[in-house]
Amino acid sequence: MSGYAEDSIIIPGLNDPSQHVPAAPQFGSGSVGVAVAVVDPDQGERTAIASIVPDGATTFASVNDLASRLTGVPVVVVLGPSCVSDHELAAVSAMTAEHREVGVILIADELSTALLQTALRSGVKDVLGAPVDSAGLAGAIHRVGDGLAQMAVPSAAPVGRQGEEDLDPSELGRVITVFSTKGGAGKSVIASNLAVSLAQQSDRPVVLVDAHLQFGDLAVMLKLAPQHTIVDAVSVLDKLDVNLLTDLLAHHEPSGLKVLPAPLEPAFADQIGGEEISQVISLLRRYAGHIIIDTPAYFNEVVLALIEESDDVVLVAGMDIPNIKNVKLGLQTLRLLNTPMEKIHLVLNRANSKVKLEVSEVEKTLAIKAEALIPSDRDVPISVNKGAPVILGSPRSGVSKALEEFASTFVAQGAAPSAEQSSKKRWR
Repeated sequence: MSGYAEDSIIIPGLNDPSQHVPAAPQFGSGSVGVAVAVVDPDQGERTAIASIVPDGATTFASVNDLASRLTGVPVVVVLGPSCVSDHELAAVSAMTAEHREVGVILIADELSTALLQTALRSGVKDVLGAPVDSAGLAGAIHRVGDGLAQMAVPSAAPVGRQGEEDLDPSELGRVITVFSTKGGAGKSVIASNLAVSLAQQSDRPVVLVDAHLQFGDLAVMLKLAPQHTIVDAVSVLDKLDVNLLTDLLAHHEPSGLKVLPAPLEPAFADQIGGEEISQVISLLRRYAGHIIIDTPAYFNEVVLALIEESDDVVLVAGMDIPNIKNVKLGLQTLRLLNTPMEKIHLVLNRANSKVKLEVSEVEKTLAIKAEALIPSDRDVPISVNKGAPVILGSPRSGVSKALEEFASTFVAQGAAPSAEQSSKKRWR
């Protein structure tokens, strides 16, 4: 947690007027204090949880007891395992609907997709598995409290399911979809490393979205064990705002990259359509400087929606005849869909492979100039098996240098492709 106020304060509506509590932590860049409350019908549970909250917390036996004493002060509410009930979650839903200054964390004995969906629909910001340690709870309190503090700062922009029309186009994040029409072209490797490189080069957050909804591998490739996936975001679209969405993102510690993983089970893919994923991406534009999206190697409703939503489409091709044939068909499809040519960025993977196929021949066949040539390197499969992006594990390799150079072309660009970039693109 970040710095703390120096003096004790009274939390109106939470404490007896004569009772002083430790100063509330200061989250984010604002100076608004955020109090912490612990709720659990079981006195032993709430006392145990309160004991591991840094600087302590005020305890309550029920959500309704807490809700009746709220007066507008930002509060992070930690619900104990005994609150996993329809009655208490219904009370949470009513409380969060009325009090935007409240952020809720739920501790549960058993995590399940059904529980996560129910909790998130009730307005819960994060769900932690029991037992939880002090560091894990402090991190969750900080994340939720930081969002509350930003909302409470008078100069902060209002947060909610707003349209993009109230923002300057230069403030919206740039969406880059990585696509290929042939499996095995190295699309996911390029997407993940491109995202990591952008996270290193950009001064704004970078988000990697795994839109390969049936068999996405990005969490495995980045050695993540995410608590939430894109299914959780879509299941609460009616309540989804920037703060809630960012709470669902996994954090890749080595690079600072944020990740929205694919569903854990292929069956969940049916819950997500093009309209739903477009709404998620639209909200991410308000948070991140760049959003990189990995996709399956075929056209479907979701892929078509993402291509339309994107500012850039990175089209990955391998150096073999079947791959080139499929990419050519993919380009023809994009033309039929009236996709602007300036969106397309051809990347040739394993471009130095000795397969009796020259780069110039590929460019002539596809009628488009390659913008990046990624060499073949044994460090790539090693990095995938280790769960460490090659850019981090082998920063001096030819692959890393080529990907970093390609990523740098997106760093200085605004919300729309530059004129220089557009002039490079042409159908022959």
